[in-house]
Amino acid sequence: MSVKVFDTKEAQDLLKAAANVGSQDGSARAQQIVHRLLGDLFKAIDDLDMTPDEIWAGVHYFNKLGQDGEAALLAAGLGLEKYLDIRMDAADKEADIGGTPRTIEGPLYVAGAPVRDGVSRIDINPDPDAGPLVIRGTVTGPDGKPVAGAVVECWHANSKGFYSHFDLTGAQSEFNLRGAISTGVDGKYEFHTLMPVGYGCPPQGATQQLLNVLARHGNRPAHVHFFVTSDKHRKLTTQINIEGDPLIWDDFAYATREDLIPHVVEKTGGTALGMKADAYKEIEFNIELTPLVRGIDNQVVHRLRASATA
Repeated sequence: MSVKVFDTKEAQDLLKAAANVGSQDGSARAQQIVHRLLGDLFKAIDDLDMTPDEIWAGVHYFNKLGQDGEAALLAAGLGLEKYLDIRMDAADKEADIGGTPRTIEGPLYVAGAPVRDGVSRIDINPDPDAGPLVIRGTVTGPDGKPVAGAVVECWHANSKGFYSHFDLTGAQSEFNLRGAISTGVDGKYEFHTLMPVGYGCPPQGATQQLLNVLARHGNRPAHVHFFVTSDKHRKLTTQINIEGDPLIWDDFAYATREDLIPHVVEKTGGTALGMKADAYKEIEFNIELTPLVRGIDNQVVHRLRASATA
């Protein structure tokens, strides 16, 4: 079918009616967004000569995506979350704002981790396949001075690539490998944990189903997520990759950044620190927060997140 109907009065009237454009009721912003997105879809159907079979396959795909609970995972895998970072990076560059680079949050944060002072051990459950790891650093402001009272949250996968709370094997407690630290006057934080590995999308899930059609893998390198908040600074959402992982520059979620691959150092003395072995690895990750913009934290993103009680 080679006909094009997008610019006809009938199609344009349908588009306006579907979005209820011009109505005095409802959300004018929602009407604006739906009108644009639906219009882009209608035009794409014309331009690409999409068939009814293709359209309905897409509708059924979104049903599966919802059933699998993978919409946020797909947003990362298709670069939507990375694109939001690109826009915020551009805005910061225009405003001459630096600091530690941001990168995507991902879909696996859980609110409610207990907040410790200075140091927190977060390897609650035994994991014989993961060696001990210390992640430490100093939180500073744009002036280079330590930030007291900053809350550093981190979360990561275990040696099987599973995150607590979302681990269907039942092998992990609610907040295993998740923690939060409030910095003291020296701005320092230190997590005692286990070395994570990367993970892959559920092989039978909707996200991997689409990636297969695109001939793309759905794997991520080993990484550790961070939220860092402070009353006088903007929230930082970031993550570090584990040096040496072969997928660092082939991350299906496009989260890798050059400045977020800290060096991994071999250390001894872990037994004295209460770790599972004397030999351990250490990562120093120093964090520079950025100033509020006209007194506002414009980095807070409101999205649905899991929560639990420790």
